[in-house]
Amino acid sequence: MTNTASHPPEDLGPRPQTGGLGIANVSKVYDPEGRAVVALDDFSLDVEAGDFVAIVGPSGCGKSTLLNILAGFDTPTSGEVLLDGVPLAGPDLAPRPGPDRVVVFQQGALFPWMTVLGNVTYGLLKQGGVSRREAEARAITLLAESGKLDRIADAYPAQLSSGMQRRVEIIRALINDPRVLLLDEPFRAMDTVNKSTMHRHLLELYSRNRKTIVFITHDLEEALFLADRVIVMTTRPGTLKMDIAVNLPRPRKREMMASDAYLALREKAVFAVSEEAKRAFERGEREMA
Repeated sequence: MTNTASHPPEDLGPRPQTGGLGIANVSKVYDPEGRAVVALDDFSLDVEAGDFVAIVGPSGCGKSTLLNILAGFDTPTSGEVLLDGVPLAGPDLAPRPGPDRVVVFQQGALFPWMTVLGNVTYGLLKQGGVSRREAEARAITLLAESGKLDRIADAYPAQLSSGMQRRVEIIRALINDPRVLLLDEPFRAMDTVNKSTMHRHLLELYSRNRKTIVFITHDLEEALFLADRVIVMTTRPGTLKMDIAVNLPRPRKREMMASDAYLALREKAVFAVSEEAKRAFERGEREMA
């Protein structure tokens, strides 16, 4: 295992006080009394509050399983997860989703019968503690800061592009002031132009609302462009293969993708992922034989 993690130059303001994750020796076995499929094996990772971490690896390596454990949708077979030093997940802890960790999925999850404003304020009002007027004022402010989306506050999801819908979903997550934002391949179905636009909007939101972000993706270019660290996982059973520090300055610009520093990082990441993809392919051939 190669561990080269360090932090890039800071230009994002003060680091938040909450949102630190400690993932210690986490394993997940599905159907332990039957086929015993090991999805994760002794996976460990520390994420400081305010870090942007991207996780990449071959299909089936356990990326989504890990995210589901972090989100409180699933329980590890062994090991534990801590959030700000407090146990969050373990074999003896019931799954516990909560507003301190919010997930944005690839498929999208806006309520089609609600306006943009209604979607963004829904979770905040559901939690209680704020009036509708206060919730709507906070929503309008966040929408305005994200490319003047306040102008579509009364629109319905069906009237929006996929990129616009995804921006609204991220704002809906941020309005709850989570400690951790979990993004599960949110831009996977987008074309190159829309994906590039979404990268810019996400980075702008990250600079204004610095949260711990765990970003699952198959796209190495995306991971290196967005994140402070890129975590490469092995093929199943998934564990940590390489922890790559992305020491590139912020704000991130597309031009930097032609720099020697970026290309060196890309070469390292491509080699690591390619090794695992080859192993996954070879194992698949044996399993089919």
